[in-house]
Amino acid sequence: MKVVKIGEQEILVANVDGVFHAIANPCTHAGGKLSEGTLKGAVVTCPVHGSQFDVRTGKSVSGSKFMFMRSKVGDAASFEVKVEGDDVLVFQRSVWGM
Repeated sequence: MKVVKIGEQEILVANVDGVFHAIANPCTHAGGKLSEGTLKGAVVTCPVHGSQFDVRTGKSVSGSKFMFMRSKVGDAASFEVKVEGDDVLVFQRSVWGM
């Protein structure tokens, strides 16, 4: 996993089985840096409260953990990734699907 900055936005880029994926780096729960968490398979776990996200889609897999309870969290924004030679390019997904 690596974090890159595009403008003011931090993006987490992760390599899962040789395929690059990108999602917003701040956790949607409390803003923890997902890049400082752990990646197991395609699931990144936030180091702050344990929220989990699928790096392939940005979908929330498991909410934050406080004591013995888990709360729901929103999905992380996901980005399109394209590899050209040695370059990994990250694009914002179009709302119109173009």
